[in-house]
Amino acid sequence: MKTIREKQNTAFDAMKAAFGYKNRLQAPRLVKIAVSVGTGKAKDPKREELIADRLAKITGQKPSVRGAKKSIASFKVRQGDPVGLLVTMRGGRAMKFLDKLVNIAIPRMKDFRGLSRRGLDELGNYTFGIKEHTIFTETSNEDLKDVFGMAMTLVTTAKDKKEAESFLEVLGLPFKKGEGPLHRQVF
Repeated sequence: MKTIREKQNTAFDAMKAAFGYKNRLQAPRLVKIAVSVGTGKAKDPKREELIADRLAKITGQKPSVRGAKKSIASFKVRQGDPVGLLVTMRGGRAMKFLDKLVNIAIPRMKDFRGLSRRGLDELGNYTFGIKEHTIFTETSNEDLKDVFGMAMTLVTTAKDKKEAESFLEVLGLPFKKGEGPLHRQVF
């Protein structure tokens, strides 16, 4: 079984006919992976510490605390209050995380039918969400009362949606069958 790094290195061979690449450097590459968790205005600081600890175990990197950008009186949030955690992984750590995500974590999801292609943006990045962090093997299953979701963004050097979609399929992301710009029905 090939690792994500090996698949990225063979992306040129797999995509050169479809996109007309003449040079290996024209093939897209994975730049970084950003994993974010919204904690909201945590009423319990222990919960925020628990989320930060579990996110550090999952990603292998300490998360940074993100503050609120604006004050919102109806939510009782002031500017700068901690409302989320973010981890940005690059290089080898990002490759290992994506390898673990594709080969171990995603197959453990309940009722998984594939990732939606709607998370692809025009710049070649892909964002998707995971409802339960318990799909990762690093988390303990005895504390199922504190389950949280997370959003992941895969940043690539792809020039457009179609190129990014092909590149992510080469990397092994399991997209839904029969979904996409060519398969979408118009009513």
